[in-house]
Amino acid sequence: VQLQASGGGLVQPGGSLTLSCAASGSIFSINAVGWSRQAPGKQRELISRMTSDGRINYAGSVKGRFTISRDNAKNTVYLQMNSLKPEDTAVYYCNAQVVLTTRAEYSYWGQGTQVTVSS
Repeated sequence: VQLQASGGGLVQPGGSLTLSCAASGSIFSINAVGWSRQAPGKQRELISRMTSDGRINYAGSVKGRFTISRDNAKNTVYLQMNSLKPEDTAVYYCNAQVVLTTRAEYSYWGQGTQVTVSS
């Protein structure tokens, strides 16, 4: 299984970006999905998580600005980021709890996509 993250880039403060994370491989289903980020010199932090039944959590730092969603038919999770701030600058990682066709379940991470918020 591979998770391919995309959509990062350079954006001005107040701008928006949408990140995507597509899972591929021997997937039976996907349970919880999430997005984390790691800024330079800081630990990786979980910023949003969404369960298979639609329950969502956000970190306080992004609540009201970021929206997580998923397209189960495409095995893809999204992160819509609005009102971006310089402190949102980080490498963003997606994560998924994947049930394989063997019915074994594993946690997978995407490769990370850089988001830079700067004027």
